[in-house]
Amino acid sequence: MKPALPRLDAYALTWRLPVIVWQVLFFVAPLAFMIAMSFFLVKNYRMIEAFELANWAKMFSKGYFWDSYWLTLGLASLSTICTTVLAFPAAFALSFKVSESTRRWAIFFLIIPFFTSYLVRIFSWYVLLAEAGIINKIIGFLGFGPYTMLNTMLGTMVGYLALTLPLVIILQTLSMSSIDRNLIEASHNLGAGRFRTIYEVIIPSAKVGLVVGALFCFILSFGDFVSPYYLGGSKPPTLTILITDTTKSGQQWPRAAVVAVTMMITLMFIAFSTIRFAYKNRSQ
Repeated sequence: MKPALPRLDAYALTWRLPVIVWQVLFFVAPLAFMIAMSFFLVKNYRMIEAFELANWAKMFSKGYFWDSYWLTLGLASLSTICTTVLAFPAAFALSFKVSESTRRWAIFFLIIPFFTSYLVRIFSWYVLLAEAGIINKIIGFLGFGPYTMLNTMLGTMVGYLALTLPLVIILQTLSMSSIDRNLIEASHNLGAGRFRTIYEVIIPSAKVGLVVGALFCFILSFGDFVSPYYLGGSKPPTLTILITDTTKSGQQWPRAAVVAVTMMITLMFIAFSTIRFAYKNRSQ
């Protein structure tokens, strides 16, 4: 007998259809157009539909493109490490050292920064980090400074932390607060100290949340334009800044599309690899 064909569930399809249509219209279609545009040509400041590899060859042969690529990758990686390390103690305290009510209020206050425009928050940091800003004024009273913090890697990192740290703390807290307390008690009963319990019980149990939080941090940092532009000085440029500069240079939208597609491919590779690592051996 031939195997029966799977039946089409009209009810399930009805509820899934809006999501499918939304993804096709606002993700798949723009992505497909951007990929197609990367093969177009620009002549006399006008795009011409074509299928040429000239834009890819041009961008990949330029040293400044690879400088921007590795710089962006390095800054996003550094931001991910710093954010994850700084978020862990806060998330640990919210998960194990405070009451449920306090934890809910803390998460609420961590969400509040997202009520304000990210650009406004960055300009607030611009004022704080300026050479005549509040931070340098405080340091000056102690007999130090002033220090240059704007237009540096430090400024960029501060912007990345302002963007990602609250989100990562929330994700880590939600992950660690769901750990079975019996596992921690059993670890202590077997003679494990606090640090060994954290390393061998809490981190493995919260692995998915920790990794997903780090992944979100990397994605947001890798694709951020505001922090490296306004706090980092945009020199040398990251890939997002390079996209803007490329579009201003002779209306080279196809070459900017090459940069954008390269970023998408990089993020997809890292995202799939990270998720695979997060759920590795989870079923065992």
